[in-house]
Amino acid sequence: MKLIGNINDIKYSRENKNQDTALHISKVEYITHKKDGRFFQPFDLEVELTEPIVITGDRLARIQNPLLEKGEYEFEVYDIVDNAYVLNPEKQLSLSIEYDFDLDVTILSSLYYTVTVSNEEFKELKAEHIKQKKQQQKGRGKKGR
Repeated sequence: MKLIGNINDIKYSRENKNQDTALHISKVEYITHKKDGRFFQPFDLEVELTEPIVITGDRLARIQNPLLEKGEYEFEVYDIVDNAYVLNPEKQLSLSIEYDFDLDVTILSSLYYTVTVSNEEFKELKAEHIKQKKQQQKGRGKKGR
């Protein structure tokens, strides 16, 4: 995870002028809801990406949430469809930043990028994730041989 630019420039509505701010996201959390008896239960899958996703500030709008602490932010994420910005309610971004007064630098301390998917997509993503893990473990071999 990496932050380029000033995250405080992003306001409560999406603006084109925030293109210079960029977030490099290395972990995505996929969420789905499955019916378990009478109630729907959330299921999640965290995937470490080999190639980070880059979201620029022009695709973000801050969410007003009075319960957030200082330095915590939540954002709506917009997709670009046919050269137009379209709000994607299935995606959400939340992050925390801290300021180091000694070094005079802002530090990105945590970043959560969540995508809500259908049950079918979730099954496919989970199967692909398990397949990749098996391939990574295959090359290691056993100790002592």
